[in-house]
Amino acid sequence: MTRMSKSGGTISDPISAQDQMVKGSAWMTAGSILSRILGAIYIIPWGIWFGQFFLQGNALYGKGYNIYSFFLIVAIAGIPSAIAKQVAHYNAMNEYGVGFRIYKHGFVLAFLTGVICASLLYFGAPLLDGGDARVIPVLHSLAWAVLIIPTMSLTRGFFQGYQQMAPSAISQFVEQLARVAYMLITAFIIMRVLHGSWITAVSQSTFAAFIGAVAGLLTLVWYYYRNRATFNTLRANSNNQIVVPAKQLYQEILQQALPFVVLGAGITIFQLIDQYTFFDIMRGVGVTSQVILNDMFALFSVNANKLIMITVSLASALAITAVPLLSEAFTKGDLRDVSKQITNAILLFEFVMIPSALGMAAIAHPLNILFYGTAHKELAAAVLAFSSFMSIVLGLFTVTSAIMQGISQNKRAVRYFLIGTVVKLVFQWPCVHYLGIFGPLVATAFGFIVANALILGWLNQEFGVNYSEIAKKTNGILVFSIGMFIVTTILVKLFSWGLGLFMVVDSRGGSVPVVALSVAIGGFLYVYLVLKTRLADTVLGSRTSRLRTMLHIR
Repeated sequence: MTRMSKSGGTISDPISAQDQMVKGSAWMTAGSILSRILGAIYIIPWGIWFGQFFLQGNALYGKGYNIYSFFLIVAIAGIPSAIAKQVAHYNAMNEYGVGFRIYKHGFVLAFLTGVICASLLYFGAPLLDGGDARVIPVLHSLAWAVLIIPTMSLTRGFFQGYQQMAPSAISQFVEQLARVAYMLITAFIIMRVLHGSWITAVSQSTFAAFIGAVAGLLTLVWYYYRNRATFNTLRANSNNQIVVPAKQLYQEILQQALPFVVLGAGITIFQLIDQYTFFDIMRGVGVTSQVILNDMFALFSVNANKLIMITVSLASALAITAVPLLSEAFTKGDLRDVSKQITNAILLFEFVMIPSALGMAAIAHPLNILFYGTAHKELAAAVLAFSSFMSIVLGLFTVTSAIMQGISQNKRAVRYFLIGTVVKLVFQWPCVHYLGIFGPLVATAFGFIVANALILGWLNQEFGVNYSEIAKKTNGILVFSIGMFIVTTILVKLFSWGLGLFMVVDSRGGSVPVVALSVAIGGFLYVYLVLKTRLADTVLGSRTSRLRTMLHIR
């Protein structure tokens, strides 16, 4: 197998598919997690500077971002993942020239969809505000990002088609860094220096998405020129036996891309259902105060969601990595390898997602105070803990849907998701009516559980996925994760009590040592157990031996 070196050359390397997946996942996971963490940490100073308007501002931010996310996914139209899959497909046939032609035609599509969706978002803002006119300037500021992000995402897909995850991961981090920097600078100036409107501050915070996109795109351009010689060599040495007409290239891109719109927007679609139904259902229950409703919406749809998406991004990173690898195996007709890679993807997802979700639930109380302060602290902690458990089914859907796309079962995956959406809609009113703020989360869990069950059942039927092996290792992951959860929960209480003798623990400053110590000890316990029992070896391969040596674990 040929891969590009850091210097831009090519290296022949008998790297296994599992090791390749783990390596690619490591890059994507690192970039995604660092970006998510950075995208969550900013909320601490941002919230302090907003003061009494924090929850209202965060609710407005979330309303705008949910709508923007949907338009962005439509603008991207799944083209980056489709490009990654198609480039990997033709690269496996040593037809690198076709891959370049696909990228060029995809660029035209990305530019056009960006212009169309940005225009719809900007001029259609008054129709999308959901009765809250303050959302309009926020949507106007976000429309600019929709112009450029499709092109940036397309370029990431091109690199991923070569199974080069570093450019995507690093550009993602640079994008987030520039975005957060702009957000914090403008929020401080508007709220603390000029003492201006919090609505204006939120609008500038959302415009930061455009600033970040420019930085991310420039990073990718730099990577391309750095490796230009290698790309030219691969293209020059292609078989050049396949001539694909432009019309067929567009058809291939669109056939692969359109299902990605629905599947890629899956979580966002569920969030939009919450945004456009939660307020009316709660008013029917008797909660009529807009301030209270905005606070509740901020707690479950924005605050908790921002933190759980750190763990869900783990699964997203794995899903992105799995698509080109599965496509390559499927193209070669190696169904046994397809089955093996499906197993590897699911196990790798569980290995990182389950302990991450349970760990976040264990530290929900101090973690929520650290990021969002003490407003509604008990309710907010309960919502975050429940959301953490629910994030497992959200993350699983990103993996299972990506697996279906990788084996060209896009329509079936969309159909299963639509069934899950119907389940969500059916349960939405009774869940919100009787469970209040927890209702949307429960309805979401039901919807994704059904969609995941349908996909996993079909995969087993078609490929004979070794679920007995998965179940055996899953039991080990669950046992160690639950053990870590129990220990971490006890540690949080002990540290809170001990530190409470010297300082105010229910404060941002007091929560820092509680979170840091609990995460460090709980995380080390899980790592120690999976390394000691060799469970990590069966999931990650031989790479764990170096870590075991470093930690002096025999």
